[in-house]
Amino acid sequence: MAAAAAEGRGPRRVRNTCILAHVDHGKTSLADHLIAAYGSERRVSERMAGSARVMDHLEEEQRRAITMKSASIALRRGGEDGGGHRVHLIDSPGHIDFCSEVSAAARLADSALVLVDAAEGVRVQTHAALRQAFVERLRPCLVLNKVDRLVAELRLTPAEAHARLRRIVSEVNSIYSALRSRSYFSTLDAACALSQELPDNGDAADEEEDAFQPQNGNVVFACAREGWGFRLVTLAKLLAPKLRADPAELLKGLWGQKYFDERSRTVVGKEAMAAATANPNPKPMFVKYVLEPLWGQYHKMTRKLRLAEAVFDMVVECTPNPIAAQATRVARLMPAAKTEQLTAAAPCPAAVAAEVEKVRRCVATCNASTSAPVVVFVSKMFAVPYRFLPSRGVNGEPLNHRGSSSSAESGECFLAFARVFSGVLRAGHKVFVLSPMYDPLRGGDDAMQQKHLQEVELQHLYQMMGPDLEIVSAVRAGDVLAIEGLGHHVLKNATLSSTKNCQPFSGMMFQVSPMLKVAIEPSNPSDLGALVKGLKLLNQADPFIEYTVSERGEHVLAAAGEIHLEHCIKNLQERFARVQLEVSKPLVSFKDTIQGEGAGIMESLKASHEFVERTTPNGRFTVRVKVSRLPNAVTKVIEDSKELLAQDGGDSASTLRQLLINAIDSDLEALSAQLDDEKTESYRKMLIGYLQRIWALGPLQVGPNLLLSPDATSSDGVVTSQDGREGILVRGTCHVSERLGLVNSSDAKTTIGIDGSQSAVDGLDPETVKNSIASGFQLATNAGPLCGEPTWGLAFLVKPYILPDSADASNNQSDHYSTFSGQIITAVREACQAAILESKPRLVEPMYFCELTTPTEQLGSMYAVLGNCRARVLKEEMQEGTSLFTVHAYLSVAESSEFSKKLRNATAGAASALLTFSHWETVPQDPFFVPKTREIEEFGDGSNIGPNLATKLMNSVRRRKGLHVEEKIVEYGTKQRTLAKKV
Repeated sequence: MAAAAAEGRGPRRVRNTCILAHVDHGKTSLADHLIAAYGSERRVSERMAGSARVMDHLEEEQRRAITMKSASIALRRGGEDGGGHRVHLIDSPGHIDFCSEVSAAARLADSALVLVDAAEGVRVQTHAALRQAFVERLRPCLVLNKVDRLVAELRLTPAEAHARLRRIVSEVNSIYSALRSRSYFSTLDAACALSQELPDNGDAADEEEDAFQPQNGNVVFACAREGWGFRLVTLAKLLAPKLRADPAELLKGLWGQKYFDERSRTVVGKEAMAAATANPNPKPMFVKYVLEPLWGQYHKMTRKLRLAEAVFDMVVECTPNPIAAQATRVARLMPAAKTEQLTAAAPCPAAVAAEVEKVRRCVATCNASTSAPVVVFVSKMFAVPYRFLPSRGVNGEPLNHRGSSSSAESGECFLAFARVFSGVLRAGHKVFVLSPMYDPLRGGDDAMQQKHLQEVELQHLYQMMGPDLEIVSAVRAGDVLAIEGLGHHVLKNATLSSTKNCQPFSGMMFQVSPMLKVAIEPSNPSDLGALVKGLKLLNQADPFIEYTVSERGEHVLAAAGEIHLEHCIKNLQERFARVQLEVSKPLVSFKDTIQGEGAGIMESLKASHEFVERTTPNGRFTVRVKVSRLPNAVTKVIEDSKELLAQDGGDSASTLRQLLINAIDSDLEALSAQLDDEKTESYRKMLIGYLQRIWALGPLQVGPNLLLSPDATSSDGVVTSQDGREGILVRGTCHVSERLGLVNSSDAKTTIGIDGSQSAVDGLDPETVKNSIASGFQLATNAGPLCGEPTWGLAFLVKPYILPDSADASNNQSDHYSTFSGQIITAVREACQAAILESKPRLVEPMYFCELTTPTEQLGSMYAVLGNCRARVLKEEMQEGTSLFTVHAYLSVAESSEFSKKLRNATAGAASALLTFSHWETVPQDPFFVPKTREIEEFGDGSNIGPNLATKLMNSVRRRKGLHVEEKIVEYGTKQRTLAKKV
């Protein structure tokens, strides 16, 4: 009976929320109190709540005292058939190294509890948490945690604590308002396929209003360690009988500079209160009626204020149910613009298009009926030992957990962390697994589409209860679950559907990319097979790890940071591979570019560098290449817009086009003080002209390097070789410029200049020649000439020519065209690399943004460590009311491997650091610097010149890759002296 009532009620009394915060701001402690109050079977007692860390059930999580993976638990309050509510609470990590787990949690939630430490205030990951909530269109609520530290540690007065709390709320509101601003967040909106037609949430506040307002009930003041917390809504009801005032009236004045006139029983402003009481400094209501009683009778007051009740009430009252949430989030999850665009671009049967739209409507309404199509999104795969799985089914029958041979050998079962967005999912049913590349409007029977579509039978469904799993037979729309049976079919994330005609969900946004790389090999060479199997299992179990095999055959593992890497290595040794490993030092990625910063970029654009020319061995193809440096703003836009570049046309193309033009204008505006208006305008025209001639991007078709087609107005249509043959210019097709709408299709499509010289190109396919040129460009940008690393921020102007057969070539009939295509690729690659070497090449290194916290007495030691690690300090500020300093700096990734250890040793563990990838930065030194006459006159023979950092970094990478290194074993040696006296 209860089940029937619950089924009829649907997901209206369900809430899905995740906890987001900076590391050590109290997420897991808050979850403990919610589990103690509303978790089933009393998984933790109220006495142990706050210190039990139920959601951190991994041994390493308990040892490090940080959360490393996102985990879900179902909380219930009230009866299932009455007015009760069920909350799926997802705890997520706060450390930057595990940001992928935050993305997985946010995708399955409808709201977010953003925690901020009242003593520390807003930190780096607080910004990231608010940004993640905004991107996924979650309704955020604020929890100001550790309020007890204001009185116990900082010794603040109630008035000072009030000012501090107001400042934190104001700062959080300021951050979120900036995110809601279209001008500030246009890039991210575009990357998320969010257009101006986003549906408005009827319950959302106006964009001009603050998102977090304590008087609206979406802010909780709490101490998760001791289990107390309150909302102003609750306090207004408690104070109303005592003050004999209306609770609604009191609520208006309990926050901010509002005062209560006890004579008139009304809330007034400061001037009216001062006039009524003849007190020039009256106390605000929050200070007088909240903080002063709390400070004065701490233990008595806190016993009445239950944290779990305050947070649960806030989640129920201030966050949407799945029906309301999915109506708002569907524009992010399944963009309508993409569906309409593909329908126009690729004609398909009307029935298919209608069903695709029907499925989208079911997701938007969270249709939980049994007749609705089933749509499920898997945000990550996670491994659970088989021995931890339930052994009995719903009706007590024994369960058979079938697994793959590799997972069975390792003893690990892969489960999908998922949520049902439409329909009712049942165990044993067959569903289609749709990869992100699947497109139902291109035809499900197409051979290419079949690669992205699989049919699979689900084995068992589980409701996640923190460290435990409860088997269920069916799960309806709006609920979070774990699915067994997808280990063979899902690598990281995927969309499941009962019909082929379903649009896959859009991709998730990650805060950083895997930057820390190491090469791994087994201690015993005979264990190589076990290592490879283990790496494949780890690659599936961790949503953020990247596993590749280098050209030298090294097994390379890329992680987000040092702690993430240590966690992966531990799992690999103890769970997945179970072999002893040898781990190399971090392999830092670099990039190749040419000289040019600020106004120097403009100089490189106008510099008349000579074209570098290369000819194929058979003499039938010649290419001339010149390279220029792109402005950093343009490079960053291209680098950050990979998702937009992967989409075809539509709003994404217009958005990216506007971003590129805005980047050019902003870069030129920053340089306007150094350049006159005429030069600025000419440079702008030159850069816009570059954007209108983009033949290809590289590497991998989405990189920040441009292959430019020859100018259509160029007079170099014909070239004469040394032996008198005339070659015809090959004008490439500006596919990228056309796709971005920078040129129309008629202007973009050009052909080989055949005219009257048809004999010159007899037997050659123009499209194959163009493809070979583009392939050579991709190879050149994927491995630059300095150390085989990708190039960055370069524009290659190519002028390829096809020449007729020479007399010698005509006698050699064995020269196959396939060989000629390879010769074109090689010639273009060598010409591009030679052009870089002749244009003052430079190395580009990745940089971390580093936030450090240290006591005053250790400030000097911390600066010594930063100086030794080539860090650049940006600012330092003292935390108000404490003896702690917060320092922001840029740190080279190449120097970060031992940074935490050096910092701990130098400061006796008193300083801490958080590293986040920031940007790429050019190393100013010339890697091929050789002392000239002036340097020799100043420094002698060169022995007194300091070490060249660029050369050192370049040689370290070349040595690791087995490339040739130009270095002397002995430099600046002197003749050996002896003590013998020659007579």
